[in-house]
Amino acid sequence: MSIWIFLKLIGSLALLMYGMKSMSESLQKMAGSQLRHVLQAMTTNRFTGMITGMFVTAAVQSSTATTVMTVSFVNAGLLTLAQAISVIMGANIGTTLTAWIMSAGFSFNITDFVYPAFFIAIILIYNKRRKNIGDFLFGVAFMFLGLGTLRQTGIDMDLAHNQPVLDFFSSFDSDSFITTIVFLLLGSVLTMCVQSSAAIMAITMILCSSGVLPIYQGIALVMGENIGTTVTSNIAAFTANTQARRAAFAHMFFNVFGVIWMLCVFRPFVDMICSLVGYDENLVPGNAAFIANAAKLSFVLAAFHTVFNITNTMILIWFIHQIEKIVCRVIKPRRSEDEDDFRLRFISSGILQTPELSVLEARKEIQSFAERIQRMFGMVRELLGTSEDNVFVKLFTRIEKYEGISDNMEIEIAKYLDQVSDAHLSDETKANIRAMLREISELESIGDSCYNIARTISRKVKSKEDFTERQYEHIHQMFELTDDALSQMNIMLNDRKENLDVNRSFNIENEINNYRNQLKSENINDVNDHLYTYAIGTMYMDIIAECEKLGDYVVNVVEARMGTRQREA
Repeated sequence: MSIWIFLKLIGSLALLMYGMKSMSESLQKMAGSQLRHVLQAMTTNRFTGMITGMFVTAAVQSSTATTVMTVSFVNAGLLTLAQAISVIMGANIGTTLTAWIMSAGFSFNITDFVYPAFFIAIILIYNKRRKNIGDFLFGVAFMFLGLGTLRQTGIDMDLAHNQPVLDFFSSFDSDSFITTIVFLLLGSVLTMCVQSSAAIMAITMILCSSGVLPIYQGIALVMGENIGTTVTSNIAAFTANTQARRAAFAHMFFNVFGVIWMLCVFRPFVDMICSLVGYDENLVPGNAAFIANAAKLSFVLAAFHTVFNITNTMILIWFIHQIEKIVCRVIKPRRSEDEDDFRLRFISSGILQTPELSVLEARKEIQSFAERIQRMFGMVRELLGTSEDNVFVKLFTRIEKYEGISDNMEIEIAKYLDQVSDAHLSDETKANIRAMLREISELESIGDSCYNIARTISRKVKSKEDFTERQYEHIHQMFELTDDALSQMNIMLNDRKENLDVNRSFNIENEINNYRNQLKSENINDVNDHLYTYAIGTMYMDIIAECEKLGDYVVNVVEARMGTRQREA
Protein backbone atom coordinates (compact mmCIF):
# COMPACT_ATOMS: atom_id res chain seq x y z
CA MET A 1 0.00 0.00 0.00
CA SER A 2 1.55 3.28 -1.12
CA ILE A 3 1.76 6.40 1.06
CA TRP A 4 -0.65 8.18 -1.31
CA ILE A 5 -3.38 5.62 -0.80
CA PHE A 6 -2.90 5.94 2.97
CA LEU A 7 -3.13 9.75 2.74
CA LYS A 8 -6.24 9.36 0.58
CA LEU A 9 -7.73 7.08 3.25
CA ILE A 10 -7.21 9.48 6.16
CA GLY A 11 -8.25 12.44 3.99
CA SER A 12 -11.54 10.78 3.03
CA LEU A 13 -12.15 9.94 6.72
CA ALA A 14 -11.56 13.60 7.53
CA LEU A 15 -14.07 14.59 4.81
CA LEU A 16 -16.62 12.18 6.27
CA MET A 17 -16.18 13.49 9.82
CA TYR A 18 -16.26 17.13 8.69
CA GLY A 19 -19.40 16.52 6.61
CA MET A 20 -21.21 14.91 9.53
CA LYS A 21 -20.12 17.73 11.86
CA SER A 22 -21.29 20.44 9.43
CA MET A 23 -24.59 18.66 8.83
CA SER A 24 -25.21 18.25 12.56
CA GLU A 25 -24.40 21.89 13.38
CA SER A 26 -26.56 23.30 10.57
CA LEU A 27 -29.51 21.14 11.66
CA GLN A 28 -29.07 22.38 15.22
CA LYS A 29 -29.09 25.96 13.95
CA MET A 30 -32.25 25.36 11.92
CA ALA A 31 -33.95 23.76 14.90
CA GLY A 32 -32.66 26.43 17.28
CA SER A 33 -34.32 26.54 20.66
CA GLN A 34 -37.09 24.22 19.43
CA LEU A 35 -34.74 21.30 19.98
CA ARG A 36 -34.46 22.22 23.65
CA HIS A 37 -38.22 22.53 23.99
CA VAL A 38 -38.73 19.14 22.33
CA LEU A 39 -36.39 17.44 24.76
CA GLN A 40 -38.06 19.08 27.75
CA ALA A 41 -41.63 18.53 26.58
CA MET A 42 -41.34 14.99 25.24
CA THR A 43 -39.93 13.23 28.27
CA THR A 44 -43.14 12.68 30.24
CA ASN A 45 -42.49 8.93 30.50
CA ARG A 46 -39.80 6.40 29.58
CA PHE A 47 -41.26 5.66 26.13
CA THR A 48 -41.73 9.28 25.02
CA GLY A 49 -38.22 10.01 26.32
CA MET A 50 -36.80 7.13 24.28
CA ILE A 51 -38.68 8.16 21.11
CA THR A 52 -37.57 11.79 21.59
CA GLY A 53 -33.91 10.78 21.97
CA MET A 54 -34.19 8.54 18.90
CA PHE A 55 -35.72 11.20 16.63
CA VAL A 56 -33.50 14.06 17.84
CA THR A 57 -30.37 11.95 17.26
CA ALA A 58 -31.58 10.79 13.85
CA ALA A 59 -32.32 14.44 12.96
CA VAL A 60 -29.00 15.97 14.05
CA GLN A 61 -27.00 12.86 13.05
CA SER A 62 -25.05 12.90 16.28
CA SER A 63 -25.63 10.80 19.39
CA THR A 64 -22.82 12.81 20.96
CA ALA A 65 -24.84 16.01 20.52
CA THR A 66 -27.90 14.43 22.11
CA THR A 67 -26.08 12.80 25.05
CA VAL A 68 -23.98 15.86 25.83
CA MET A 69 -27.10 18.03 25.60
CA THR A 70 -28.97 15.62 27.87
CA VAL A 71 -26.15 15.66 30.43
CA SER A 72 -26.23 19.47 30.40
CA PHE A 73 -30.01 19.46 30.92
CA VAL A 74 -29.61 17.21 33.95
CA ASN A 75 -26.85 19.53 35.18
CA ALA A 76 -29.24 22.47 34.81
CA GLY A 77 -32.03 20.63 36.60
CA LEU A 78 -34.30 20.55 33.52
CA LEU A 79 -34.39 16.75 33.28
CA THR A 80 -34.46 14.11 35.99
CA LEU A 81 -31.95 11.28 35.90
CA ALA A 82 -34.67 8.79 34.90
CA GLN A 83 -35.78 11.03 31.99
CA ALA A 84 -32.17 11.41 30.86
CA ILE A 85 -31.62 7.64 30.83
CA SER A 86 -34.64 7.12 28.56
CA VAL A 87 -33.41 9.87 26.17
CA ILE A 88 -29.93 8.31 26.03
CA MET A 89 -31.46 4.90 25.23
CA GLY A 90 -33.32 6.48 22.32
CA ALA A 91 -30.14 8.26 21.17
CA ASN A 92 -28.40 4.89 20.85
CA ILE A 93 -31.13 3.76 18.44
CA GLY A 94 -31.16 7.04 16.50
CA THR A 95 -27.42 6.94 15.87
CA THR A 96 -27.75 3.66 13.91
CA LEU A 97 -29.15 5.67 10.97
CA THR A 98 -25.57 6.78 10.30
CA ALA A 99 -24.50 3.17 9.70
CA TRP A 100 -27.30 2.70 7.14
CA ILE A 101 -26.24 5.84 5.28
CA MET A 102 -22.69 4.49 5.20
CA SER A 103 -23.74 1.06 4.02
CA ALA A 104 -25.64 2.70 1.14
CA GLY A 105 -22.47 4.64 0.31
CA PHE A 106 -20.44 1.43 0.17
CA SER A 107 -23.00 -0.35 -2.04
CA PHE A 108 -22.96 2.03 -5.00
CA ASN A 109 -21.09 5.11 -6.20
CA ILE A 110 -22.77 7.77 -4.09
CA THR A 111 -20.52 10.57 -5.41
CA ASP A 112 -22.88 10.99 -8.39
CA PHE A 113 -25.18 12.91 -6.05
CA VAL A 114 -22.41 15.06 -4.57
CA TYR A 115 -21.82 17.63 -7.27
CA PRO A 116 -25.47 18.67 -7.77
CA ALA A 117 -25.66 19.05 -3.96
CA PHE A 118 -22.58 21.32 -4.00
CA PHE A 119 -24.12 23.43 -6.78
CA ILE A 120 -27.45 23.88 -4.96
CA ALA A 121 -25.67 24.55 -1.64
CA ILE A 122 -23.50 27.36 -3.05
CA ILE A 123 -26.63 29.09 -4.38
CA LEU A 124 -28.47 28.78 -1.06
CA ILE A 125 -25.53 29.82 1.10
CA TYR A 126 -25.63 33.36 -0.34
CA ASN A 127 -29.31 33.64 0.55
CA LYS A 128 -29.55 34.92 4.13
CA ARG A 129 -32.88 33.18 4.84
CA ARG A 130 -31.74 29.82 3.43
CA LYS A 131 -28.07 29.91 4.49
CA ASN A 132 -28.56 27.12 7.05
CA ILE A 133 -30.08 24.85 4.39
CA GLY A 134 -27.04 25.55 2.21
CA ASP A 135 -24.72 24.66 5.10
CA PHE A 136 -26.70 21.44 5.61
CA LEU A 137 -26.39 20.47 1.94
CA PHE A 138 -22.65 21.19 2.06
CA GLY A 139 -22.39 18.86 5.06
CA VAL A 140 -24.35 16.13 3.24
CA ALA A 141 -22.23 16.59 0.10
CA PHE A 142 -18.95 16.39 2.03
CA MET A 143 -20.19 13.30 3.88
CA PHE A 144 -21.17 11.56 0.62
CA LEU A 145 -17.90 12.61 -1.01
CA GLY A 146 -16.01 11.15 1.95
CA LEU A 147 -18.00 7.91 1.72
CA GLY A 148 -17.49 7.65 -2.06
CA THR A 149 -13.78 8.32 -1.74
CA LEU A 150 -13.50 5.75 1.06
CA ARG A 151 -15.25 3.18 -1.13
CA GLN A 152 -12.86 3.82 -4.01
CA THR A 153 -9.86 3.85 -1.67
CA GLY A 154 -10.92 0.47 -0.31
CA ILE A 155 -10.94 -0.89 -3.90
CA ASP A 156 -7.56 0.72 -4.70
CA MET A 157 -5.98 -0.73 -1.56
CA ASP A 158 -6.78 -4.22 -2.89
CA LEU A 159 -6.61 -5.60 0.64
CA ALA A 160 -7.75 -9.05 -0.52
CA HIS A 161 -4.34 -9.49 -2.17
CA ASN A 162 -2.27 -7.64 0.44
CA GLN A 163 -0.34 -10.47 2.09
CA PRO A 164 0.88 -8.63 5.25
CA VAL A 165 -2.69 -7.52 6.02
CA LEU A 166 -4.04 -11.01 5.33
CA ASP A 167 -1.34 -12.54 7.53
CA PHE A 168 -2.17 -10.11 10.37
CA PHE A 169 -5.88 -10.92 10.46
CA SER A 170 -5.34 -14.65 9.81
CA SER A 171 -3.12 -14.77 12.91
CA PHE A 172 -6.32 -14.43 14.94
CA ASP A 173 -8.47 -17.49 15.44
CA SER A 174 -11.88 -16.40 14.16
CA ASP A 175 -13.59 -19.07 16.30
CA SER A 176 -11.89 -17.98 19.52
CA PHE A 177 -13.75 -15.99 22.20
CA ILE A 178 -10.45 -14.26 23.04
CA THR A 179 -10.28 -12.88 19.48
CA THR A 180 -13.77 -11.39 19.88
CA ILE A 181 -12.67 -9.70 23.13
CA VAL A 182 -9.47 -8.37 21.50
CA PHE A 183 -11.38 -6.76 18.62
CA LEU A 184 -14.01 -5.42 20.99
CA LEU A 185 -11.30 -3.67 23.04
CA LEU A 186 -9.60 -2.46 19.84
CA GLY A 187 -12.89 -0.88 18.67
CA SER A 188 -13.33 0.82 22.05
CA VAL A 189 -9.81 2.25 22.15
CA LEU A 190 -9.89 3.48 18.54
CA THR A 191 -13.26 5.20 19.08
CA MET A 192 -11.97 6.83 22.29
CA CYS A 193 -8.93 8.15 20.42
CA VAL A 194 -10.70 9.34 17.27
CA GLN A 195 -13.83 10.52 19.15
CA SER A 196 -15.93 9.44 16.19
CA SER A 197 -17.71 6.10 16.00
CA ALA A 198 -18.66 6.95 12.38
CA ALA A 199 -15.00 6.99 11.32
CA ILE A 200 -14.30 3.59 12.91
CA MET A 201 -17.52 2.19 11.42
CA ALA A 202 -16.33 3.32 7.97
CA ILE A 203 -12.95 1.58 8.42
CA THR A 204 -14.72 -1.57 9.61
CA MET A 205 -16.91 -1.57 6.50
CA ILE A 206 -13.85 -1.23 4.24
CA LEU A 207 -12.08 -4.13 5.95
CA CYS A 208 -15.15 -6.39 5.91
CA SER A 209 -16.32 -5.64 2.36
CA SER A 210 -12.81 -6.32 1.02
CA GLY A 211 -12.94 -9.81 2.54
CA VAL A 212 -9.94 -9.22 4.80
CA LEU A 213 -11.81 -9.02 8.11
CA PRO A 214 -14.24 -11.84 9.01
CA ILE A 215 -17.74 -10.68 9.86
CA TYR A 216 -17.47 -11.83 13.48
CA GLN A 217 -14.40 -9.66 14.15
CA GLY A 218 -16.03 -6.77 12.28
CA ILE A 219 -19.09 -6.94 14.52
CA ALA A 220 -16.84 -7.15 17.59
CA LEU A 221 -15.32 -3.81 16.45
CA VAL A 222 -18.84 -2.34 16.14
CA MET A 223 -19.61 -3.47 19.70
CA GLY A 224 -16.39 -1.82 20.87
CA GLU A 225 -17.42 1.41 19.15
CA ASN A 226 -20.59 1.40 21.26
CA ILE A 227 -18.48 1.50 24.42
CA GLY A 228 -15.88 3.95 23.12
CA THR A 229 -18.48 6.54 22.14
CA THR A 230 -19.65 6.88 25.78
CA VAL A 231 -16.37 8.56 26.69
CA THR A 232 -17.52 11.90 25.21
CA SER A 233 -20.54 12.29 27.48
CA ASN A 234 -18.43 11.30 30.51
CA ILE A 235 -15.85 13.96 29.61
CA ALA A 236 -18.68 16.52 29.27
CA ALA A 237 -19.96 15.60 32.73
CA PHE A 238 -16.55 15.55 34.44
CA THR A 239 -16.89 19.11 35.79
CA ALA A 240 -20.68 18.97 36.17
CA ASN A 241 -22.81 18.18 39.19
CA THR A 242 -23.53 14.74 40.60
CA GLN A 243 -26.75 14.14 38.63
CA ALA A 244 -25.05 14.98 35.33
CA ARG A 245 -22.16 12.61 36.09
CA ARG A 246 -24.71 9.93 36.90
CA ALA A 247 -26.47 10.48 33.55
CA ALA A 248 -23.16 10.08 31.71
CA PHE A 249 -22.32 6.93 33.69
CA ALA A 250 -25.79 5.54 32.92
CA HIS A 251 -24.94 5.91 29.21
CA MET A 252 -21.78 3.85 29.73
CA PHE A 253 -23.64 1.29 31.89
CA PHE A 254 -26.31 0.87 29.20
CA ASN A 255 -23.78 0.19 26.45
CA VAL A 256 -21.47 -2.02 28.54
CA PHE A 257 -24.42 -4.12 29.76
CA GLY A 258 -25.56 -4.58 26.15
CA VAL A 259 -22.11 -5.78 25.11
CA ILE A 260 -21.96 -8.24 28.04
CA TRP A 261 -25.25 -10.02 27.22
CA MET A 262 -24.41 -9.91 23.50
CA LEU A 263 -21.15 -11.79 24.15
CA CYS A 264 -23.24 -14.60 25.71
CA VAL A 265 -25.27 -15.07 22.51
CA PHE A 266 -22.73 -13.66 20.08
CA ARG A 267 -22.53 -16.24 17.30
CA PRO A 268 -26.23 -17.23 17.19
CA PHE A 269 -27.20 -13.53 17.14
CA VAL A 270 -24.72 -12.66 14.34
CA ASP A 271 -25.85 -15.71 12.34
CA MET A 272 -29.46 -14.54 12.71
CA ILE A 273 -28.56 -11.07 11.37
CA CYS A 274 -26.65 -12.63 8.45
CA SER A 275 -29.66 -14.76 7.51
CA LEU A 276 -31.96 -11.72 7.72
CA VAL A 277 -29.76 -9.75 5.31
CA GLY A 278 -29.11 -12.81 3.11
CA TYR A 279 -25.35 -12.99 3.70
CA ASP A 280 -23.60 -16.36 3.54
CA GLU A 281 -20.45 -16.32 5.70
CA ASN A 282 -19.33 -19.68 4.25
CA LEU A 283 -18.73 -18.39 0.71
CA VAL A 284 -15.01 -18.13 -0.16
CA PRO A 285 -13.14 -16.06 -2.79
CA GLY A 286 -13.36 -17.71 -6.18
CA ASN A 287 -17.01 -18.60 -5.81
CA ALA A 288 -19.18 -16.96 -8.48
CA ALA A 289 -21.50 -15.42 -5.87
CA PHE A 290 -18.67 -14.18 -3.61
CA ILE A 291 -18.56 -10.54 -4.86
CA ALA A 292 -22.34 -10.08 -4.62
CA ASN A 293 -22.27 -11.71 -1.20
CA ALA A 294 -19.42 -9.43 0.03
CA ALA A 295 -21.40 -6.36 -1.06
CA LYS A 296 -23.98 -7.24 1.62
CA LEU A 297 -21.43 -7.04 4.44
CA SER A 298 -21.91 -3.33 5.05
CA PHE A 299 -25.67 -3.96 5.43
CA VAL A 300 -24.94 -6.79 7.89
CA LEU A 301 -22.95 -4.37 10.06
CA ALA A 302 -25.68 -1.71 9.87
CA ALA A 303 -28.41 -4.26 10.62
CA PHE A 304 -26.48 -5.64 13.60
CA HIS A 305 -25.91 -2.12 14.95
CA THR A 306 -29.64 -1.35 14.72
CA VAL A 307 -31.05 -4.66 16.00
CA PHE A 308 -28.51 -4.80 18.85
CA ASN A 309 -29.38 -1.29 20.10
CA ILE A 310 -33.13 -1.80 19.72
CA THR A 311 -32.97 -5.13 21.57
CA ASN A 312 -30.78 -3.69 24.32
CA THR A 313 -33.21 -0.78 24.75
CA MET A 314 -36.25 -3.04 24.83
CA ILE A 315 -34.60 -5.10 27.58
CA LEU A 316 -33.39 -2.22 29.75
CA ILE A 317 -36.21 0.30 29.33
CA TRP A 318 -38.23 -1.64 31.94
CA PHE A 319 -35.40 -1.29 34.47
CA ILE A 320 -34.74 2.47 34.32
CA HIS A 321 -35.41 2.95 38.04
CA GLN A 322 -33.10 0.05 38.89
CA ILE A 323 -30.38 1.53 36.65
CA GLU A 324 -30.93 4.84 38.42
CA LYS A 325 -30.35 3.17 41.80
CA ILE A 326 -27.17 1.46 40.55
CA VAL A 327 -25.59 4.65 39.15
CA CYS A 328 -26.56 6.55 42.31
CA ARG A 329 -24.67 3.97 44.37
CA VAL A 330 -21.61 4.09 42.11
CA ILE A 331 -21.46 7.87 41.62
CA LYS A 332 -21.52 9.40 45.08
CA PRO A 333 -22.11 13.14 45.64
CA ARG A 334 -18.94 15.15 45.96
CA ARG A 335 -18.06 16.51 49.35
CA SER A 336 -20.26 19.55 49.75
CA GLU A 337 -18.51 22.74 48.93
CA ASP A 338 -18.92 26.03 50.69
CA GLU A 339 -21.45 28.16 48.80
CA ASP A 340 -19.07 31.05 49.29
CA ASP A 341 -16.46 29.33 47.13
CA PHE A 342 -16.32 30.31 43.49
CA ARG A 343 -17.63 27.53 41.27
CA LEU A 344 -19.65 27.61 38.08
CA ARG A 345 -22.59 25.27 38.58
CA PHE A 346 -23.92 24.72 35.08
CA ILE A 347 -21.25 25.58 32.54
CA SER A 348 -18.96 22.77 31.41
CA SER A 349 -16.58 22.61 28.44
CA GLY A 350 -18.20 19.52 26.89
CA ILE A 351 -21.38 21.27 25.86
CA LEU A 352 -19.43 23.41 23.44
CA GLN A 353 -19.64 20.46 21.07
CA THR A 354 -23.20 21.66 20.47
CA PRO A 355 -22.74 25.45 20.39
CA GLU A 356 -26.27 26.29 19.29
CA LEU A 357 -27.60 24.61 22.40
CA SER A 358 -24.92 25.72 24.84
CA VAL A 359 -26.64 29.07 25.37
CA LEU A 360 -28.96 27.23 27.77
CA GLU A 361 -26.01 26.48 30.05
CA ALA A 362 -25.00 30.14 30.12
CA ARG A 363 -28.62 31.19 30.79
CA LYS A 364 -28.82 28.90 33.84
CA GLU A 365 -25.45 30.18 35.07
CA ILE A 366 -26.63 33.80 34.77
CA GLN A 367 -29.72 32.91 36.80
CA SER A 368 -27.45 31.43 39.46
CA PHE A 369 -25.28 34.59 39.30
CA ALA A 370 -28.33 36.83 39.87
CA GLU A 371 -29.52 34.74 42.83
CA ARG A 372 -26.05 34.94 44.38
CA ILE A 373 -26.07 38.73 43.94
CA GLN A 374 -29.41 39.00 45.77
CA ARG A 375 -27.98 36.91 48.63
CA MET A 376 -25.09 39.37 48.74
CA PHE A 377 -27.53 42.27 49.09
CA GLY A 378 -29.25 40.36 51.92
CA MET A 379 -25.88 40.27 53.73
CA VAL A 380 -25.55 44.04 53.28
CA ARG A 381 -28.97 44.53 54.92
CA GLU A 382 -27.86 42.28 57.75
CA LEU A 383 -24.59 44.23 58.10
CA LEU A 384 -26.47 47.48 58.77
CA GLY A 385 -28.13 45.98 61.86
CA THR A 386 -24.99 44.26 63.23
CA SER A 387 -23.51 45.81 66.38
CA GLU A 388 -21.02 43.16 67.57
CA ASP A 389 -17.52 43.81 66.21
CA ASN A 390 -16.58 40.16 65.59
CA VAL A 391 -19.82 39.39 63.77
CA PHE A 392 -19.50 42.64 61.78
CA VAL A 393 -15.94 41.85 60.61
CA LYS A 394 -16.91 38.28 59.67
CA LEU A 395 -19.96 39.44 57.67
CA PHE A 396 -18.05 42.25 55.96
CA THR A 397 -15.30 39.79 54.95
CA ARG A 398 -17.97 37.52 53.48
CA ILE A 399 -19.43 40.40 51.45
CA GLU A 400 -15.92 41.24 50.24
CA LYS A 401 -15.49 37.60 49.17
CA TYR A 402 -18.79 37.69 47.29
CA GLU A 403 -17.64 40.79 45.42
CA GLY A 404 -14.58 38.85 44.23
CA ILE A 405 -16.81 35.92 43.25
CA SER A 406 -19.06 38.21 41.16
CA ASP A 407 -15.97 39.52 39.31
CA ASN A 408 -14.83 35.96 38.58
CA MET A 409 -18.29 34.84 37.48
CA GLU A 410 -18.55 37.70 35.01
CA ILE A 411 -15.15 36.82 33.51
CA GLU A 412 -15.82 33.06 33.28
CA ILE A 413 -19.32 33.37 31.80
CA ALA A 414 -18.08 35.99 29.31
CA LYS A 415 -15.17 33.73 28.35
CA TYR A 416 -17.60 30.84 27.78
CA LEU A 417 -19.96 32.97 25.68
CA ASP A 418 -16.99 34.21 23.67
CA GLN A 419 -16.03 30.60 22.89
CA VAL A 420 -19.61 29.81 21.88
CA SER A 421 -19.81 32.88 19.64
CA ASP A 422 -16.80 31.63 17.65
CA ALA A 423 -19.02 28.88 16.22
CA HIS A 424 -21.47 29.32 13.35
CA LEU A 425 -24.68 30.43 15.05
CA SER A 426 -28.16 31.52 14.08
CA ASP A 427 -29.00 35.24 14.22
CA GLU A 428 -31.35 34.63 17.17
CA THR A 429 -28.62 32.91 19.19
CA LYS A 430 -26.11 35.69 18.39
CA ALA A 431 -28.62 38.25 19.70
CA ASN A 432 -29.13 36.16 22.86
CA ILE A 433 -25.38 36.05 23.47
CA ARG A 434 -25.09 39.85 23.10
CA ALA A 435 -27.94 40.29 25.58
CA MET A 436 -26.34 37.88 28.06
CA LEU A 437 -22.99 39.66 27.89
CA ARG A 438 -24.77 42.88 28.87
CA GLU A 439 -26.65 41.07 31.67
CA ILE A 440 -23.49 39.73 33.33
CA SER A 441 -21.80 43.13 33.08
CA GLU A 442 -24.72 44.80 34.86
CA LEU A 443 -24.93 41.99 37.46
CA GLU A 444 -21.27 42.52 38.28
CA SER A 445 -22.01 46.25 38.70
CA ILE A 446 -24.80 45.35 41.17
CA GLY A 447 -22.20 43.36 43.12
CA ASP A 448 -19.93 46.42 43.14
CA SER A 449 -22.82 48.57 44.47
CA CYS A 450 -23.50 46.07 47.26
CA TYR A 451 -19.83 46.19 48.23
CA ASN A 452 -19.81 50.02 48.12
CA ILE A 453 -22.81 50.12 50.50
CA ALA A 454 -21.01 47.70 52.84
CA ARG A 455 -17.89 49.91 52.77
CA THR A 456 -19.98 52.96 53.64
CA ILE A 457 -21.54 51.10 56.60
CA SER A 458 -18.02 50.08 57.70
CA ARG A 459 -16.89 53.74 57.42
CA LYS A 460 -19.84 54.77 59.60
CA VAL A 461 -18.90 52.19 62.27
CA LYS A 462 -15.27 53.36 62.30
CA SER A 463 -16.33 57.01 62.62
CA LYS A 464 -18.07 56.18 65.96
CA GLU A 465 -21.11 58.16 64.74
CA ASP A 466 -24.52 56.67 64.11
CA PHE A 467 -27.59 57.32 62.03
CA THR A 468 -30.71 58.70 63.64
CA GLU A 469 -33.71 56.45 64.11
CA ARG A 470 -35.45 58.30 61.25
CA GLN A 471 -32.46 57.75 58.93
CA TYR A 472 -32.51 54.04 59.74
CA GLU A 473 -36.20 53.91 58.82
CA HIS A 474 -35.49 55.61 55.47
CA ILE A 475 -32.55 53.30 54.72
CA HIS A 476 -34.63 50.20 55.55
CA GLN A 477 -37.41 51.48 53.32
CA MET A 478 -34.93 52.04 50.47
CA PHE A 479 -33.42 48.57 51.07
CA GLU A 480 -36.92 47.08 50.86
CA LEU A 481 -37.55 48.76 47.48
CA THR A 482 -34.13 47.65 46.21
CA ASP A 483 -34.72 44.07 47.31
CA ASP A 484 -38.09 44.12 45.53
CA ALA A 485 -36.28 45.26 42.37
CA LEU A 486 -33.77 42.39 42.70
CA SER A 487 -36.56 39.86 43.31
CA GLN A 488 -38.42 41.06 40.20
CA MET A 489 -35.17 40.90 38.21
CA ASN A 490 -34.70 37.26 39.24
CA ILE A 491 -38.27 36.49 38.14
CA MET A 492 -37.52 38.09 34.76
CA LEU A 493 -34.37 35.99 34.37
CA ASN A 494 -35.99 32.70 35.37
CA ASP A 495 -39.34 32.79 33.58
CA ARG A 496 -40.26 32.72 29.88
CA LYS A 497 -40.44 36.15 28.22
CA GLU A 498 -44.06 35.80 27.13
CA ASN A 499 -45.17 35.33 30.78
CA LEU A 500 -43.49 38.51 32.04
CA ASP A 501 -44.55 42.11 32.58
CA VAL A 502 -41.54 44.37 32.24
CA ASN A 503 -43.44 47.39 33.63
CA ARG A 504 -43.26 46.00 37.18
CA SER A 505 -39.49 46.46 37.19
CA PHE A 506 -39.76 49.92 35.67
CA ASN A 507 -42.36 50.99 38.26
CA ILE A 508 -40.15 49.86 41.16
CA GLU A 509 -37.21 51.75 39.67
CA ASN A 510 -39.33 54.91 39.41
CA GLU A 511 -40.32 54.50 43.08
CA ILE A 512 -36.62 54.23 44.01
CA ASN A 513 -35.77 57.38 42.01
CA ASN A 514 -38.62 59.38 43.55
CA TYR A 515 -37.74 58.22 47.06
CA ARG A 516 -34.05 59.11 46.52
CA ASN A 517 -35.02 62.61 45.36
CA GLN A 518 -37.30 63.06 48.39
CA LEU A 519 -34.61 61.92 50.83
CA LYS A 520 -32.01 64.11 49.14
CA SER A 521 -34.11 67.24 49.73
CA GLU A 522 -34.90 66.21 53.31
CA ASN A 523 -31.23 65.54 54.05
CA ILE A 524 -30.19 69.06 53.08
CA ASN A 525 -32.85 70.52 55.39
CA ASP A 526 -31.96 68.13 58.26
CA VAL A 527 -28.24 69.02 58.06
CA ASN A 528 -29.11 72.75 58.03
CA ASP A 529 -31.35 72.19 61.06
CA HIS A 530 -28.43 70.40 62.81
CA LEU A 531 -30.44 67.20 63.32
CA TYR A 532 -27.21 65.31 62.54
CA THR A 533 -23.69 66.12 61.37
CA TYR A 534 -22.71 66.76 57.77
CA ALA A 535 -20.43 63.68 57.84
CA ILE A 536 -23.22 61.29 58.90
CA GLY A 537 -25.53 62.97 56.34
CA THR A 538 -22.97 62.30 53.60
CA MET A 539 -22.66 58.59 54.52
CA TYR A 540 -26.44 58.35 54.75
CA MET A 541 -26.89 59.78 51.25
CA ASP A 542 -24.04 57.64 49.90
CA ILE A 543 -26.07 54.53 50.85
CA ILE A 544 -29.29 55.98 49.39
CA ALA A 545 -27.54 57.06 46.15
CA GLU A 546 -25.85 53.65 45.79
CA CYS A 547 -29.23 51.94 46.15
CA GLU A 548 -30.61 54.17 43.39
CA LYS A 549 -27.60 53.33 41.20
CA LEU A 550 -28.15 49.62 41.95
CA GLY A 551 -31.78 50.05 40.81
CA ASP A 552 -30.53 51.43 37.48
CA TYR A 553 -28.29 48.38 36.99
CA VAL A 554 -31.28 46.14 37.72
CA VAL A 555 -33.31 47.91 35.01
CA ASN A 556 -30.40 47.47 32.59
CA VAL A 557 -30.44 43.71 33.26
CA VAL A 558 -34.20 43.59 32.67
CA GLU A 559 -33.89 45.60 29.44
CA ALA A 560 -31.19 43.23 28.16
CA ARG A 561 -33.27 40.19 29.08
CA MET A 562 -36.49 41.47 27.51
CA GLY A 563 -34.92 43.21 24.51
CA THR A 564 -36.69 46.50 25.25
CA ARG A 565 -36.04 49.95 26.73
CA GLN A 566 -37.86 51.72 29.52
CA ARG A 567 -39.28 54.49 27.34
CA GLU A 568 -40.55 51.90 24.81
CA ALA A 569 -42.40 49.81 27.40
